[in-house]
Formats: sequence, structure tokens, C-alpha cells
Amino acid sequence: MAENSSPIKYFLSGGVGGIFTVITGHPLDTIKQTGPDHELTAIQLFNAGAFSGVCTTIIMAPGERIKCLLQVQHGKDNVKYNGPVDCIKQLYRQGGIRSIYKGTAATLMRDVPASGMYFMTYDLIQRLLAQDDKKLSLLSTIFAGGCAGIANWIVGMPPDVVKSRLQTAPEGMYKGAKDVFKELISTEGIRGLYKGVTPVMLRAFPANAACFLGFELAIKVLNWVAPSL
Repeated sequence: MAENSSPIKYFLSGGVGGIFTVITGHPLDTIKQTGPDHELTAIQLFNAGAFSGVCTTIIMAPGERIKCLLQVQHGKDNVKYNGPVDCIKQLYRQGGIRSIYKGTAATLMRDVPASGMYFMTYDLIQRLLAQDDKKLSLLSTIFAGGCAGIANWIVGMPPDVVKSRLQTAPEGMYKGAKDVFKELISTEGIRGLYKGVTPVMLRAFPANAACFLGFELAIKVLNWVAPSL
């Protein structure tokens, strides 16, 4: 992690990292809070990442619900929703704000452990690859970011499958994530929890490598442009 960086720089650089991630096709929110003068333990890194997962779920849950509903109707002749705004309106008429936030618990089950693994993996690998002067190379950032993405989805894939099925199911089909999990295991087995894992993993490495590359580059630029910020 770059040194002499204020929370403002972390905020701005996180935004740049997010832009890099979107460009490569795999949007993931990036929040990282570690002091350059104090190395956190692996458990502390995991807990910090896990807490960030709780915070992002508040924003991510309704977005995930809308995204999944629009994705499953893609390519069909008769579409139910004419876009995100129409989807929100129909969901609200159908069940109020509760319908929009359907699957929040399942989103938490995905994002909390996955975010913990994400940031812990990135930071620990960066420490292992850091040069003698503690400076981070471009290649180490790319490798650590890519590995973080892989670790994130190894942990997050099963709850993501459960979440997506719950959020796209007709109203009343499931009581919650537990029902989805039971049915999935009984009909498809453990392999069903990793359905679609290949394309996810193929884009996880380059997308997250780009995310952290953008983050670290932005930190360096901000330290150069505004050293006192």
C-alpha cells in the first residue's frame, strides 16, 4: 500500500480503481482502510474487509436484485421490465421496499466473507512481493489484485448462486435463502453451487488486477500532485 496517503486520496483512488474494474467488465466496489505505518494482521485485514462488505450490501442489494431480473429476461421475446427504472417501479408496486431489497440476507452471506478474503489476500500477497525498500512494483500489484479476485469468488460463488436464484424467483416460491440452498443441493448437488464458475474466474483475475492497479496508480499520482493533501 502506498505511503503518505490521506483518506481523501484513498477515496479518490478507490474511485479510479472502480472505473478500471468497470472497463474490464467485472464491477466490484473497493473500500480499503489501512494505515501505512501499521501492519494489520491477517485476521484484522479479513475483519476490515468483511465490515466493508456489510456497508456495501446496503447499496448493492437492490442493485443486485434489479440486475439479476434484467439479466434473466435478456434475449426473451416478451420482457417484463423495460429497464432499471421500470423494474424498480414494478417491484415497489408488487411488494414495496421489501420487494426491492429481496435477497439482502443472501447478499450479506456473499459479500461479508468474500470481501474479507478479497482484501486480506491482496494485502498479504503485496507484503510477500514487496521490494526491500517496501515499494510496490507494477507486476506485484497486478498479481496481488488478480489473486484477490480469485479468492473473493472462491468464497463468494456459492452464496452468489443462492442469492441470484432467490432474487429472480417468482414471489412466494421460496421462504428465503435456506429454501433455495436445500432445493439446489437436492437437485444439482454441490456442483450446483459453482454453476457458472468458469466465466466468473476467467474475468476475476484481469478485472480485479485492473481495479487495484488503478487504485495504486491513482495514489501515486495524488501523492505527486498534492503531497500535502
